Amino acid sequence: MTQSVSNSSGKKLIRIDVSSDTACPWCFVGKRNLDKAINASKDRFDFEIKWHPFFLNPSAPKEGVNKLQYYREKFGSRTDGIIARMTEVYRGLGLEYNISGLTGNTLDSHRLVFFAGQQGLDKQHNLVEELFLGYFTQAKYIGDREFLLECAAKVGVEGAAEFLEDPNNGVKEVNDDLKKYSANITGVPYYVISGKHELSGGQPPEFFLRAFEAAAS
Repeated sequence: MTQSVSNSSGKKLIRIDVSSDTACPWCFVGKRNLDKAINASKDRFDFEIKWHPFFLNPSAPKEGVNKLQYYREKFGSRTDGIIARMTEVYRGLGLEYNISGLTGNTLDSHRLVFFAGQQGLDKQHNLVEELFLGYFTQAKYIGDREFLLECAAKVGVEGAAEFLEDPNNGVKEVNDDLKKYSANITGVPYYVISGKHELSGGQPPEFFLRAFEAAAS
């Protein structure tokens, strides 16, 4: 994580490190609001965004479990209220929150996010969007290989099938990234703006805009 710098375009470069789990609904909210803030200020700043792994449930089963049932076991009587709140928030973003389908282990998705980043940070950012969109609005399972490969194909990530085929590919890098960026945080989404301004949670766009201004000053 480094300070903001000027680049060849003459604009200040804002670097954004995002710690996130692909099964975190607020992480998608945060991404959409971050994108709004970036679009509103791209005439003044250039941006470099890197996504880093976090595991809300490191022991989640790889084969997946019923998402709604998992929520009820985890949140109990608060489940319906949580779902209603997320539905409202997602509708505010023009999205339909979908609680059906499976949830489970997110390691393969983080491996794929890392792999996409090796081919370009724009591809990585676009891949994260597709993963969130499928999992939270289309009842796709975040651990399903076919779904992961569909997302990779949509954003032009090459060689994803071969990469994911070997279960060891990317695991060390994901774990190293986890230790470097996410070891000392307790929740996601978590943002570090140009190495010095920290934000957490699904913040509205204006919070990001203020952080950009502060980072560039």
